[in-house]
Amino acid sequence: MPRVAVSQESAPRKVVAVARRLGSNIRTARLRRRIRQEDLAMQAGVTVPTLRRVEEGYLGTGLGAYIATLWALGLEDEVSRLADPAHDLEGLTLEAAARGERVRPSESLPNDF
Repeated sequence: MPRVAVSQESAPRKVVAVARRLGSNIRTARLRRRIRQEDLAMQAGVTVPTLRRVEEGYLGTGLGAYIATLWALGLEDEVSRLADPAHDLEGLTLEAAARGERVRPSESLPNDF
């Protein structure tokens, strides 16, 4: 099956908005720390153009670039909380429903009506 790239034009609006917000948050963190793009790119092990795309929230940029940038900013622990199974209420509910036990009558039912 051919690989299909997700683009700003083909992705759902919410996906694009989340990516842009993440990029904006990364940029804000960098500016608050007074780190130049060149220095952060070097610390993260990415190129300056890649860092710019990360800060723009570009969907075509690899996840590794985002995680490396967050690591360089000291924010990698935030990434580990993404999609944490302990906070997946729908998944926990479905798992609990599938785990339910059937109630079976015992071999002999008491006849004390």
